[in-house]
Amino acid sequence: QVQLVESGGGLVQPGGSLRLSCAASGSIFSINAAGWYRQAPGKQRELVAFITSTGITNYTDSVKGRFAISIDNAKNTMYLQMNSLKPEDTAVYYCNSNILTTSFRRGDYWGQGTQVTVSS
Repeated sequence: QVQLVESGGGLVQPGGSLRLSCAASGSIFSINAAGWYRQAPGKQRELVAFITSTGITNYTDSVKGRFAISIDNAKNTMYLQMNSLKPEDTAVYYCNSNILTTSFRRGDYWGQGTQVTVSS
């Protein structure tokens, strides 16, 4: 009914930038909140950035000042702009969104994940 498709991951050198996209499709009435998570090998999945429907954002300390989360409501697409990337940012990145469907049912949806590798 609702699908999230991520794109934009890849290999980048330290200090470089990437922009991840997460396009939501299906019976969407509104996106209430969205977040980007990441999971590195051998580690637990962690919340990296979060944005509410009113535009309030929050970031984990390790990415503050380097990452920026945003939503284009007209396109039902969420973004994570990542600058000054470090090797420790290497992980699979997942988008998550709390969505109200046209049937007025609310649910949490996940993307499939996209690999980000920061290495020289």
